[in-house]
Amino acid sequence: MSKSGTTRRAAFDVLQAVHDKDAYSNLVLPAVLDELKVSSRDAGLATEITYGALRRQGSLDAVIDACASRTDTMDSKVRNILRVGAYQLLFMRIPAHAAVDETVTLAREVAGMGVSKFVNAVLRKISASTWEEWLETLSEGKTPVEVLALEYSYPVWVIRSLADAYKCDLDSIREVLAAGNEPALVSLVAKPGQADVEELLDLPHVVPGQWSPLAATMLRPSGPDEKWSTRPGDIDAVRDNRIGVQDEGSQLVALAVANVEVQGAQSHWLDMCAGPGGKAAILAGLASDAGADFTALEPIPARAHLVSNSLWNAPGDHQVIETDAREFNPDHLFDRILVDAPCTGLGALRRRPEARWRRQPSDIPPLTALQQELLAKAGELVRIGGVVGYATCSPHLAETDAIVASFLKRNPNFEAVDVSPVLPQLNLPAGSMNLRLRPDVHHTDGMFLALLRRTA
Repeated sequence: MSKSGTTRRAAFDVLQAVHDKDAYSNLVLPAVLDELKVSSRDAGLATEITYGALRRQGSLDAVIDACASRTDTMDSKVRNILRVGAYQLLFMRIPAHAAVDETVTLAREVAGMGVSKFVNAVLRKISASTWEEWLETLSEGKTPVEVLALEYSYPVWVIRSLADAYKCDLDSIREVLAAGNEPALVSLVAKPGQADVEELLDLPHVVPGQWSPLAATMLRPSGPDEKWSTRPGDIDAVRDNRIGVQDEGSQLVALAVANVEVQGAQSHWLDMCAGPGGKAAILAGLASDAGADFTALEPIPARAHLVSNSLWNAPGDHQVIETDAREFNPDHLFDRILVDAPCTGLGALRRRPEARWRRQPSDIPPLTALQQELLAKAGELVRIGGVVGYATCSPHLAETDAIVASFLKRNPNFEAVDVSPVLPQLNLPAGSMNLRLRPDVHHTDGMFLALLRRTA
């Protein structure tokens, strides 16, 4: 298989795993690149095709359906081959003949000669028009929000949810949608007590983070003379587990929980939903600095194992307990608790592009019920004067503002804490009783955080 063929095969294999096995692209792609022995140079192309085809799935499928004669019998393998080819034709600067030829070769290798002929015919129809021309054609008869859904490749319900959360109209929401389609640069974190971010800044492809004092950002090569690897695992400190990969928004959540004022001596910190362990590594190091022990809870065995790996060389007294936080009954209360609750993930679509297609409105009621239960449990486990940080990687109002308002109504012995002095680098207005990061403004994941202090 040629190098160009290997990159497209890698993209196809990841798409198949995502759609047929509910896999996560960010976890599958590195393994596929290693298995197919894709070089560091070619890994960038494979990554762009993979994540681009996942982000643009709605747009691609609309064009494919307009060009294919038998969409009702098209299996996932054929559709994913067509997505790989159509993305190159419509959204990349790859010559049309190369995109078609390489994708037809891929179809022949994974699905046979008959499918390759079908793929060839469909892709040639697609290549007859640009994306802008296809958008104009396919937008006829659609409502304004449906046109946005086609143009930016989001489900309509997700667009409405983001617009509500960020207080946008159907014009200003465009910036949010566009930001969610931009590939995110790799953000690194120097784990407190294990590494100093300065040791990374001597590398030619790393610059300081924008918001977090623990962060460094990996740059992409911009020309043939810049030949560094874009894989974090090729950095020694990452392999040593002293540096992690973590979005700056997630780092800010952990730092806010660690830095908010707590009265009295500190003994115990808790992360109630710790998997996969990025925030736990920050909290464990800072808890050690504060003279406190640290406990991480995670109910899913595989994710608990990831937390243990993240903490294996962390300083201080720490433990990982494989349990549902709602059933956790320790013999002491905690000074600081992070509830990074399971959510729809609508704020992390840059890094988890398949989430926009995987989630449905019907997912929200069971998630909000779980979120309420976890926050209520945290309220039982925090001491007087201690603080609970409630966080999600979704801005959806039902998962954020509504959960916090319901908790405060039921628990008058808690008060919301102004986030602005805790994260001064963000220049939040005084009296900001929650943090809602925006991918278009802060260039981070769309994290939400509320800090709640127990007063009595």
